[in-house]
Amino acid sequence: MQFYEKYLDISPEIEKALEKGTPVVALESTIISHGMPYPENVETALNVEKIIRENGAIPATIAILNGRLKVGLSKDEIDFLGKTGLDAVKTSRRDLPFIISKKLTGATTVASTMIIASFAGIRIFATGGIGGVHRGAETTFDISADLQELANTNVAVVCAGAKSILDIGLTLEYLETNGVPVVGYQTDELPAFYTRKSGFKVDYKVDNPKEIALALKAKWELGLNGGMVIANPIPEEYSMDNKLITHVIENALIEAEKKNIKGKESTPFLLAKVKELTEGKSLESNIQLVYNNAKLAAEISKELAALNHVKY
Repeated sequence: MQFYEKYLDISPEIEKALEKGTPVVALESTIISHGMPYPENVETALNVEKIIRENGAIPATIAILNGRLKVGLSKDEIDFLGKTGLDAVKTSRRDLPFIISKKLTGATTVASTMIIASFAGIRIFATGGIGGVHRGAETTFDISADLQELANTNVAVVCAGAKSILDIGLTLEYLETNGVPVVGYQTDELPAFYTRKSGFKVDYKVDNPKEIALALKAKWELGLNGGMVIANPIPEEYSMDNKLITHVIENALIEAEKKNIKGKESTPFLLAKVKELTEGKSLESNIQLVYNNAKLAAEISKELAALNHVKY
């Protein structure tokens, strides 16, 4: 028995799926508590789970409830988390010992979701966008813990690229230094969350889910620890105008600096401000890109399960 198992609760459905080698996709919970208002957050979370099921995989939403690491939430638990909102502790790697020991409710970020998914033996994770190097990090050193987790934890992350509030160029440099492959799904350019283009190239363009699964299998069988960023552009019809979103983000960053909003509070503030300044259009884009990522993650998980059923 691994020591972490005494803190871990895996739902019977997920446990059975993992034992059988059935495809499973991990989902974070910060998007429920901090990413959207109630009830859109709960509706979105349940729809994401439905999309994953429709595409042949089992969804495993991850959170911390009363100090327990939960893999696979019930509808009531998702609703509870959605209503709890910002009162749930935004939980990254550094926070886990305290959320557990104090028996608190925590919403998992990309980093902590990867950790808990890895504990459970889940290798594919769908989210909106990864964290990264924040603008001005050359003086603030504000770099998301997501990037170090991607360097060390064997979970692949399907996302719409890096959030466009970040310094995307420096984020890619950081990932390259740490040996994390960044691949574009049917694109050779990294998407920037709300928009399909960023002006930055990916390491590899991949054209189908099987190609991704084969690369993941080879990576982990070679003992090359760490994840992979699978960048999936937002659907064309929901992509926002690049000039508009750049202008909105610049204004939001100025306001954040004036209010001295830093660290883990900066991303929720900036996303809320972008929603306000775009009159809610960014929220719809956010929801649709998450749906798109959930579908692709399920397809990759199916291909990986078909290649082998061993746990790495």
